[in-house]
Amino acid sequence: MRYLRRIQVEFNHCDPAGIVFYPRYFEMLNSVIENFFAEVLAYPFTRIHIEEGCAVPTVRIEAGFQAPSRLGEVLEFALEVQHVGRSSARLAQQASAGGQVRLQCASTLVWVTPQGRAAPWPEPIRRKMIAFMEASDGA
Repeated sequence: MRYLRRIQVEFNHCDPAGIVFYPRYFEMLNSVIENFFAEVLAYPFTRIHIEEGCAVPTVRIEAGFQAPSRLGEVLEFALEVQHVGRSSARLAQQASAGGQVRLQCASTLVWVTPQGRAAPWPEPIRRKMIAFMEASDGA
């Protein structure tokens, strides 16, 4: 199972040549993760960060840029859960446009308490991430 989200490349994403400036991809990747938490896990960032005072920072990220993306294109991001640990999760994302892969990324997120320490995932998040991952394995 993959979570899909489309993002149109806007002027603010681009360098003067009209090509996505690579740090903007990381903003888009985070947006996909934020929407995944809200839509699939039913645990929005507002709840995590504001109501509970916790966080889910990215502690590791690996990215490969296969081709440039340009102003006006619509990128389709696909997110998969690869591994769920006690307090961390590894996610894979791919962005493509017109059938061409533009970016591949693997990131590790960690559940962090208000005291800034890693802690076990809340059970509702953990259960839904595992179910999402297992649905991917069975597909």
